[in-house]
Amino acid sequence: MIQGSCHCNLVKWSYADKLESVTACNCTLCRRYGALWAYGHLGPTISVSGETEAYMRGSAHNGFHFCKRCGCLAYYLARKVDDQGRSRIAVNLRMALDPNQFYDLPIDHFEGLVNFEDLPRDGRCVKDLWF
Repeated sequence: MIQGSCHCNLVKWSYADKLESVTACNCTLCRRYGALWAYGHLGPTISVSGETEAYMRGSAHNGFHFCKRCGCLAYYLARKVDDQGRSRIAVNLRMALDPNQFYDLPIDHFEGLVNFEDLPRDGRCVKDLWF
């Protein structure tokens, strides 16, 4: 299990699935946030706690949740549930308490600015970003 929290420890999350990769997106929000995402569904896979403030741009599909005290971006949560009644969520792995748990995982790049498509892997992994 991977656990994370904001800087002041008010907002926490846990990720229970095995990670195969992490995702970096270049959309107008994610490139500013610098987040690395791990996806799942709210409930058994991912749990969150703590008071947040959510930012949603216009009629956006996702609410980006920040700690109300220290301002760290903890996760995003889909505004609508899927056909199976689940809420899609992604946690910001940069908030992980022990990044060594996924240090060697590849980074999947998602081109969310123009084409909205997955890009081929380029061989980089998390340790290439953190030093």
